[in-house]
Amino acid sequence: MNPPLGSAVAAVCAGFGRDVDENLAQIADLIEQARAEGVSLLALPEACLGGYLSVLGAGRDGSHDEQPEDLPPVMDIDGPELRRVAALAGDMTVVVGLCESDGSDRYNTAAIVSGDGVLGLHRKVHQPLGESMFYAAGSEFGCVDTPAGRVGALICYDKAFPEAARSLAVDGAEVIACISAWPASRTATGDSIAEDRWTKRFNLFDAARALENQVVWLAANQHGTFGKLRFVANAKVVGPGGDVLATTGIHPGMAVAEIDVPSALETARRAMFHLRDRRPDAYGAVTAATLQEPAHA
Repeated sequence: MNPPLGSAVAAVCAGFGRDVDENLAQIADLIEQARAEGVSLLALPEACLGGYLSVLGAGRDGSHDEQPEDLPPVMDIDGPELRRVAALAGDMTVVVGLCESDGSDRYNTAAIVSGDGVLGLHRKVHQPLGESMFYAAGSEFGCVDTPAGRVGALICYDKAFPEAARSLAVDGAEVIACISAWPASRTATGDSIAEDRWTKRFNLFDAARALENQVVWLAANQHGTFGKLRFVANAKVVGPGGDVLATTGIHPGMAVAEIDVPSALETARRAMFHLRDRRPDAYGAVTAATLQEPAHA
């Protein structure tokens, strides 16, 4: 019999490639490890069920039109892969990344699953350099009620946009799981992953999104290399005050934090509650205005 789940949450940093059976075996091991640590909500990396794109982003010549060697396998939401993850999850809630299709378009998707099946989906809305050549973009954000609380999901570049996380927060998110395949810079690389400028951005976004929305934030990420990409790792759990509660740093592993989510949110929001103190009437231009290009001399 499995031990009862506790109040821990966790985010994974691990490498996943094209071998789906191997990925499922690794996911099974990670879920078993998480269950042993009392984890009720586990975030796995973007594209962990079939691997990411092997090329993305600006190359050293400034272009971003390189073609990947192959594309991730397409999976159905009611297909055997997600059924297998759901069976493994049992009473745990797991956020897992895959390439999904609606029959005509491919989507970079995060599925929120438990033993009851697929509870919710998020199709990546914001697409970085070149990704739109291979995936259609999602168009909405929303939360789902899970055994681990009310959860919203984002994917990678989505977290660079405050509106994305805020949309989930106003929809009642207690926890936001942002799953990523976030690479290091390919143009102005640092001496180490820890010092890479894209690593610093990854970590900065995580802290800022958690703090401004006063939510618990799970950041999962790929590890190692895939094609020409080198991932920045740094899976973490961030508290509603923007404090990092657990992190893998530049290493593979699982960041686990014991936290009573409702109590943590109540404490963080007791004095200054950012969502309550918003002034939406003053922000209309944010979504209504057309972006003005900077003037060039």
